[in-house]
Parts: sequence; structure tokens; C-alpha cells
Amino acid sequence: MALEVNIIRVAKEILKTHIAKIPASLHGVDKQVFLGNEVLPTLPEKHKIVLQKLLNHFLMNMRESQASDIDLGGWGSQQKIWVRVHGRKKPLPELGEYLTEETDLIVQNLLTQGQRFALYDRRALDFSYTLKSKNGDNFRYRASAYFDLESISLNLRAINNHIIPFRSYGFPPQVARVLSLAHTHEGLILVTGITGSGKSTTLDAIVDMNNRNVDGHIVIIASPVEFIHRSKRCIVKHREVGIDTLSFKRGTIEALRQDPDIIIIGEMRDPETILAALEVADSGHKVFSTLHTSSAVESLDRIIGEVPPVEHDRVRYRLADILRCVISQKLVPSLDGKRVLATEIMVMSPSIRAAIKNNNTGEIYQMISEGHQYGMHTMEQDLRRLYQERKIDLDIAFNFANNKRRMRQLMHGKMLLKSG
Repeated sequence: MALEVNIIRVAKEILKTHIAKIPASLHGVDKQVFLGNEVLPTLPEKHKIVLQKLLNHFLMNMRESQASDIDLGGWGSQQKIWVRVHGRKKPLPELGEYLTEETDLIVQNLLTQGQRFALYDRRALDFSYTLKSKNGDNFRYRASAYFDLESISLNLRAINNHIIPFRSYGFPPQVARVLSLAHTHEGLILVTGITGSGKSTTLDAIVDMNNRNVDGHIVIIASPVEFIHRSKRCIVKHREVGIDTLSFKRGTIEALRQDPDIIIIGEMRDPETILAALEVADSGHKVFSTLHTSSAVESLDRIIGEVPPVEHDRVRYRLADILRCVISQKLVPSLDGKRVLATEIMVMSPSIRAAIKNNNTGEIYQMISEGHQYGMHTMEQDLRRLYQERKIDLDIAFNFANNKRRMRQLMHGKMLLKSG
């Protein structure tokens, strides 16, 4: 404890000394450029190490709090260090308070010169950070630095340093076969959900399952690379956007020349990447990717809607031919104060394929709800299961449902009992 207090005290003295060099006339990006180009180069190496130890101290406290995220810097933080624990964001007063100029310097001290220039230019930067603990463990974080009212904010999300076993997801056998290279060697599989819903963790479990059971080559394209897989039965290559490849689209097209069996595209975030993913899947490769959507039908509509209208029919037919499965997921507050995974699973069937080609995606929800023989279920059906297993309460089941009307129908007796 005394060592932690000493790190904070020494770091505060260093920060106070160096931020005093900032001219009062500077604001916004000019102020950040001055910090990066004039102040940082004058910091002795031992001062830089102390500032890095301060951030590592924050991160170790974050781990002890079982937090998924930590936030610092910018006007919105109000000089405090914030963490998210089981979905709830709160400040940690014991970590102290820091002026925005102090956190500006802490964040910029993490970055390379090229990363700082990219941050000044784009006003936001995604990167990864690794904390090496005293016992030799490496803890990795997905980082996002961005401007908040002219100062720099930083979010760091903890990346699990272990894989959640694939079998713990309880996917039906029909779905597990679709996800395994041992059973299908081609097609597009999507894992969707809002930010923080565990998409990357699910993808890592799928990669690990294939890595343990099949001989092949997996190429992961991510921004940034999160969990680093050790090659087992598969050779696993990691390509970080901005460092190892210039974009998701470029990385996806380049992967075709690298003899892959599975291509993981971290996110289909623009029309170019979407079209590249469709093309690669159409060429006979197994492709996994993610979307920020909350249901299978919304995912289909998003992909089609992202491309120009003149491309809609072509993309619809191609998507119907190559799509194999959509897993939409949410992390739902549970009765034990933690969170539990709820999913919606759509597996391509002849009727769903026809609905996509005929632009009748509105019919697909009902097909999913009746597709138990294919391993399908809706989000509402899974929320009902979690409620029946006494893992979540009734209000949570209703609040996290995509289709409130259908949720009322599924829980009709319970709703009447609760309202009475």
C-alpha cells in the first residue's frame, strides 16, 4: 500500500513540474501538439517510467475491482478515474484526482510519435496496450484515445487473458457444426451486438475451438488485435489494422493470397469491408465477422442498406447464398449482480434463404422462432429461458427484449401476475 501511495505522490510531482511548461495561450490541438512535441521529449526516461507505472497502478486496481473498462481524462471525467463493474460505471476515489493537463500527459506518454500524430490529425486513435505483471503474466487492453472538449480522454477495455471454453456457450449441435471448419469449409458467420456485448470474446472462443480441433490456417484482422492466440493445430496469424495492414478491406483482400482456411474480420464497419467480406466468403473461404446490430434481421437489413441502392439486389442474392449463421448477443444483468449472455441464433434454412432473395426479411423473425430443428431461437425465447432458469428477473427480460410485443406474449401469464 505504501508503495502505491509513493507512486501516486511521485507521479503527481512529475506531472505538476512538466505541465507548468504549457503556455496559457495554447488550447485544443495546439496544446496537445505542444505537449507531444515540446514537453514529452524533455521528460527524463525515469519520469516516463513513473508515469507508465501510475497507469499500470490504475489498471491493476481495475483488475482487482473486476472491472471491464477504465476511463480517465477529458472534461467529462471530472478529474476522476472511472471503471465499469458488471455493467455499471462509477468513479474510484482512492485512485486520486488529476487535472486534464495531467491526464493529457499520461495518455500521450503511452503513444509512439506516429500514434500521437494520428491522434492529432483524426482526433481519435484505437490501439492496444500490454501490462506485464511482476509474476510474468501479460494483461492486454483495447484502448481508445479521443478528444473531449479539447482534452484527451482514454478508455481501456480489459481483454481476457484466458479463453472462455467454446462448450460453455451451449450452442446447439447444429450451430456448432456450422462454426467448425471440420464440418463446413466456407460461408459467412456473423456475431452481432452492441459495444460491450462480448462479440470479441465469442469470436475468440470459436477461433480457439477450431485451433484445437482442426488442421488449418486462421488469419485474424482486427483493430486493434485483442487476445493473441498461440498456434496449436492451426497456424494463427494476427494482423492489426494500421500496423500490419492499412484497412479491414485491404487486410481481407490480402488474406486471399495467404492460403487461409478461416478469415476473421474484426468488424464490417463500412460498405467496402462488407463487399470484400462477401467476395472472400463467395470464393470458398470460411469468414467470421461482427456487426453492431441487436438482432439477426437487423443484421441482414444493415448489410443490404450499407451498399448503394444499385447494389441491393446483387448483395441480397449473394448474402442469401453465402450466409450460414448469425449469432446476436447481449450481456444481461443477472440476479447474482453480474451479467449473463442472452443470444438470438439464425441458421440459414431454405425458407430464410428465399426470404432474403425475395426481400421479405420481415418474415424471418417468425422463421427463427419456429426453427428449433436447425438450432434457432429468438432473443425473446432465450430471455424467457434465462428467466425460467432464475438467472434474470422479469423486468430485465422485458427491458432487454428486441420485440416487446412478442415478449409480452411469451410471458403473458407472468406479466398479468406481476401487474396484478
